[in-house]
Amino acid sequence: MKRVAVVIVTYNSADVIDGCLRSIVAGSEGVKLIDVVVADNASKDDSVALAKAGGARVVEVGSNAGYAAGVNAAVAALDLDELDAVYLINPDCRLRPGSILPLAEAAWRGIAAPYMVNPDGSLQPSLRRMPSLGRAAVEAAIGGIRAGRLGRLGELVTHPSEYTQAREVAWATGAALCMSARMLAELGPWEESFLLYSEETEYCLRAADHGWATWYEPASVIEHIGGDSAVNPSLAALLMVNKVRLFRRRRGALAGSLYFLIVLLGEGARALTGRRTSRECVTWLLRPSRRWKSLPQ
Repeated sequence: MKRVAVVIVTYNSADVIDGCLRSIVAGSEGVKLIDVVVADNASKDDSVALAKAGGARVVEVGSNAGYAAGVNAAVAALDLDELDAVYLINPDCRLRPGSILPLAEAAWRGIAAPYMVNPDGSLQPSLRRMPSLGRAAVEAAIGGIRAGRLGRLGELVTHPSEYTQAREVAWATGAALCMSARMLAELGPWEESFLLYSEETEYCLRAADHGWATWYEPASVIEHIGGDSAVNPSLAALLMVNKVRLFRRRRGALAGSLYFLIVLLGEGARALTGRRTSRECVTWLLRPSRRWKSLPQ
């Protein structure tokens, strides 16, 4: 029987953490649940109290240090030698009965990602293709959602037919990832400099650099209520800035500069139409160091 720990990072998550913890009991059918660890990034609400009441072991990070810092704090509290896999989920996720087992069985490859749905049961696209200059150009011209519908031209995988079969992917959203304990021990901590967004991309791509794979497993289903980046312009801008930072880090200064210009031109064109999120993205791209204060605290 696969030995699994569940890790959750919270930040002002009092409205969702109880439902998440309740779903883990049914979700862990068929595996040996060793531990449930909640890493809290200095929530100002009742997240910590509710997590403890729900039976989780709480690690208090001490500040809002970011998603990766929370992941690292939680993983550091685990004995990886006792585990086969660590299932990282957002507090606004809900596990379906028996949904951990298919992921735990696939995690020997490195990272296993589930089939993600919205609260109404519809597909929530969670798989991604490899970032590239060509895909950035197409997304700048017509937008990421439209690009994802045109064959393999976009980074986001959107067509439902691509979610029917288990397969290897470039990376998947960090809202739900089941990771090999052996891989975690080998690769070490998540990259904390991103604060929020692109940290899961970096880890999936780093895993691939070391011979591990990110595997999509549709036999496992998880419900994800959704993140703030879709409605918060500052968070959407941070997402874009971190994509640019990661691309430059992996591909070098020349390719990184081209990627930056492509993204800047695309967001700049949309900003001229009055799109608030794009205006915020342009501001962040041009003055990122001055924009951290606009993040929710």
